[in-house]
Amino acid sequence: MLKDNLITLFERDLNKLKDEILLYKDEKKLWATNKDIKNSSGNLCLHLCGNLRFLIGAVLGKIDYKRDRNAEFALKNVPRSELVKNVDKTIKAVKESLSKLNEKDFQKIFPMELIKKDATTEFILIHLVGHLNYHLGQINYHRRLIE
Repeated sequence: MLKDNLITLFERDLNKLKDEILLYKDEKKLWATNKDIKNSSGNLCLHLCGNLRFLIGAVLGKIDYKRDRNAEFALKNVPRSELVKNVDKTIKAVKESLSKLNEKDFQKIFPMELIKKDATTEFILIHLVGHLNYHLGQINYHRRLIE
């Protein structure tokens, strides 16, 4: 049950991320920052995809993926079409990886330290849903402020 709910939430919210990226009328504004806005929506999109493809796809699902966290924030002007493809790959990796888990897997300690203490896989996955939504809200607000 938890697995199905997490798959539903991640898929819903990643599709919302894709929608937000597509709602920008001017693609260049995806990369806009100023003295008060340090992270562009484009970089937040790259960060969310890298985070989920690594922590869920690679760590839990054993899907080959090499994360470059620095590039998630350093890259600029990645075409919108590439961002959307990245989100689609992330949805696929998350669904495939979570589908492999059984109920006992959720109670195991997550295979890497993420929050400075041991935490169950269930806790980390719930944390990742919150992390996704935190940045999704920032992207929505960024779009409305910039445009």
